[in-house]
Amino acid sequence: MENKKNTNIIFGGLLVLIVVIIGGLLYFANSSDSKTDAKNDLQSVELPQLSKEVGKDEAEVQIQTTAGNINIKLFPKLAPMAVENFLTLAKEGYYKNNEFFRVINDFMIQTGDPSNKGTGSKSVVNNNKPFATEISNQLYHIRGAVSLANSGPGETSSSQFFIVQNPQAAEQGLSTSKYPEKIIDTYKKGGSPFLDGQYTVFGQVISGMDVVDKIAAGKVEANPNNPQEESSPVNPEKITGVKIIKGWDFKK
Repeated sequence: MENKKNTNIIFGGLLVLIVVIIGGLLYFANSSDSKTDAKNDLQSVELPQLSKEVGKDEAEVQIQTTAGNINIKLFPKLAPMAVENFLTLAKEGYYKNNEFFRVINDFMIQTGDPSNKGTGSKSVVNNNKPFATEISNQLYHIRGAVSLANSGPGETSSSQFFIVQNPQAAEQGLSTSKYPEKIIDTYKKGGSPFLDGQYTVFGQVISGMDVVDKIAAGKVEANPNNPQEESSPVNPEKITGVKIIKGWDFKK
């Protein structure tokens, strides 16, 4: 009787062990399938920044500067608050005479503050308050990306924006588990991937990168807000106007 009892205990233990092993195998198989599906989905998303054509779900503006014109297409479907805020302020003339007050060659050029000190900003969305970062797996900080500046996590984005200028290859360390292959290839031509997931990309330069490079190449000195950073232009270029070539109806 005792031997039979021990046999039942051993058999029961083996059964439990088999169930646990099978369950574990199924879990890892499903987990692997899930990761594969996610990777496949990422590789199939539309990447509007890679086309210079302005699509039906996009807007277009021309930023006129003392250094030349920069044409940008905007992504209202993917970054609605950022684009609505930008277009509304542009119509109001908010950006006129804004200087590119922060310039770092091989990185970016920044503007969008009428005080030209980097301390001012304006929002006409989110009840006239700064708004949250809008992140999309379709938009990245490749060369020519137009992105909103912010002061950290939370609702801190508004009118200040920057254009990514870095022309150096930046694809090292990027994985297809987190980036579409086409974006990794595009980063070989420049960009700042370390900004991805932290700032709102809401536009892409489609012509005028030579103007962006010209502004970035200007002589700079220590930034009054950060003396360790050489980013304050000695002879700053400025925005003379923003022409809305193709607007967007945010009520539709």
